[in-house]
Amino acid sequence: MKIFVCIKRVPDTESRIRIGADGQSIETTGIKHVISPYDEYALETALRMKESSGAVEVVVITVGDASAAEQLRTSLAMGADRAIHLKGETTLDGLATARALAAELESAGADLILAGMKAADDDQQQVGPMLAELLGHPCITVAASLEVDGQTVRAHREIEGGIEYVEADLPAIVTLTKGAFEPRLPSLKGIMAAKKKPLEEKAAAASASRIRLHGLSYPPDRPAGKIVGKGADAVPELIRLLKEEAKVL
Repeated sequence: MKIFVCIKRVPDTESRIRIGADGQSIETTGIKHVISPYDEYALETALRMKESSGAVEVVVITVGDASAAEQLRTSLAMGADRAIHLKGETTLDGLATARALAAELESAGADLILAGMKAADDDQQQVGPMLAELLGHPCITVAASLEVDGQTVRAHREIEGGIEYVEADLPAIVTLTKGAFEPRLPSLKGIMAAKKKPLEEKAAAASASRIRLHGLSYPPDRPAGKIVGKGADAVPELIRLLKEEAKVL
């Protein structure tokens, strides 16, 4: 079985984000970049499947500039077999990204394509379903876990009050959310082995972005808190403020 995992390079979610001087980008000085966390869940799922069956090849793929090679190498150190770097501009247009991936994957012989349910930077949840539509594959989104039985993939999704099970015929695309598996850290042995694993570079299929970013701004400052008193004596004043100022009662 050949499993492709789509990943994206994003700023570390623990970074303190500052808007750049142009007002249309973030200040990247001192910012660490990582594999988008939901993509890590997808990669960990693929690696677990490889470890349980053995007859699985895990290939990571990304669209991005030269800096994205760092995250591909990290994926190889975690246990992926090889990587494909589609070199091109990263845009906010999910369809442009999906088209670049589809141009490579339509003839790659993938049995299963995994991705995070969304990227941690743009939060759009678009690329997986768009890629499925372009390739003509069934798509299961927001899966917490999955298993393959013959030519069928079965995924479970956590819904309010229960668990939903969804099946699809292979080849298929599944987007992953946080599940039972915590992504592993690259070992020293894995880091050394990654240096010898194939990392193929190709030009990404050109697709003009239809989205333009006009500007970034910080959220408004939160108003200062107000202490209305202590103990039971403060309750009447609190109720008055909730009714007259906050207007939530």
